[in-house]
Amino acid sequence: MKVAGIGFRAEAQVASLRAALEAAGGADGVTVLATSEAKAGAAVIVAFAAELGLPVMGVSAADLAVQDTLTDSARVRAKTGAGSLAEAAALAASGPDARLLGRRAVSDDHMATAAIAVGLTE
Repeated sequence: MKVAGIGFRAEAQVASLRAALEAAGGADGVTVLATSEAKAGAAVIVAFAAELGLPVMGVSAADLAVQDTLTDSARVRAKTGAGSLAEAAALAASGPDARLLGRRAVSDDHMATAAIAVGLTE
């Protein structure tokens, strides 16, 4: 399974999420968008998911906090318990043997981040 983890600020627009995902490698082969449970119902990610025809998976704070991320932002860790919301969400949603394809990418306006993980087991 290929999962795109998405982090975003409250002011983010769909264009920000789109830019972050493109910078992370694009939506080709992605089967689900993942973010924190707290953000999973936000209008911006719901609209972006609808644009892509993908479901949104909300990941619990506890599951985010136990992920080993490549990025470690003190600000994000204080808010979410994870070093990178995008990376942690992608890993958690991809399963126990998942690996990141790279560090999270940031949209040009700094309103959104995206990271892609691949699950090694189904």
